[in-house]
Amino acid sequence: MPKRVLDVGQCVPDHSSIRHLVESNFDALVVQAHNHEEALSELREGEFDLVLINRKLDRDYSDGIEILKAIKADAAIADVPVMLITNYADHQELAQAAGGEPGFGKDSLSTPMAREMLTPYLG
Repeated sequence: MPKRVLDVGQCVPDHSSIRHLVESNFDALVVQAHNHEEALSELREGEFDLVLINRKLDRDYSDGIEILKAIKADAAIADVPVMLITNYADHQELAQAAGGEPGFGKDSLSTPMAREMLTPYLG
C-alpha cells in the first residue's frame, strides 16, 4: 500500500514538482490541499504519512506555520509528521520549535538532500 503525503498551499508548478519528487522516488501518492480548512479536513478523514506545508500558502498567502501548529494541537492528528517547505532557515527553526520535522526549501526539490529528508517517512 503506498504512503500518502498531504501537500498544502503550493502553487500549481510547485505542487507538480513536489508530486514528481515524491511519486517518482517513493511508493507514495500526493494529495493536495489549498488552505487550513482543507488540510485539517483531509487529515481527519484519511491517513497520511507526511504533511508538507508551504511557508506562505499560494491562494491567500496565509502563514503555513499556523496549520502546523493546528495539526500539533489536535490530539487526533498530532502524530503525523509535518515539514514546512521554505528556503529560510529562521522559518525552519520556528517550524521545528512548533513540533515540525526538519524540512527543506523549493530550491532543494531536485537535490539528493530533499530525497534523503523524505526517506525516513516515505522510504
